[in-house]
Amino acid sequence: MISKKVVLRFPEEIADKPLVSDICKKFELTFNIMRANIFPRKEGILTLEISGEENSFNSGIQYLKDNSVSISFVEESINRDESSCYHCGFCVAVCPTEALIITDRKTMRVDLFKDRCIACGYCVNVCPVKAMSLPDEF
Repeated sequence: MISKKVVLRFPEEIADKPLVSDICKKFELTFNIMRANIFPRKEGILTLEISGEENSFNSGIQYLKDNSVSISFVEESINRDESSCYHCGFCVAVCPTEALIITDRKTMRVDLFKDRCIACGYCVNVCPVKAMSLPDEF
C-alpha cells in the first residue's frame, strides 16, 4: 500500500473531465482532497492524498499524465532554507497539519515533516525571512 500527496494542475481544456474519478474506478485508488483552487478560466489545482497498491498508484499517475494533468509530489516540493531559518515559530502557529512543529522547547527548534505537508502555503506567507518556499505552480 502506498499513499502520497500530489498536486494536480488541470489545464482549461480538460477541467471538465472526471479524471480523478476515473483513476479511482480504473485503478482501485482512493483519495482525500486536501485543497482545491479553481481559476476564472476554468483551470484548476487540486491537492490530493492518493492511496492504493503501488502498481495501481503508478498506473493512475501515468493515466493522469497521459491526459495532460501536470503532477507534483508535495513532499518533494516544500523546502526550507536551513541557513535562513532562525526558528521563530511563526510557521508552527499557522500550519494546519502539524508538518512544522517545535521539537525542542529549550532551543525552540522547528522541524519540518514533509510527509504531513499539504502545500497550503501558509508557512511561506508568514515566514519573516522567506526560509519556506513552494514552487510557483502551487
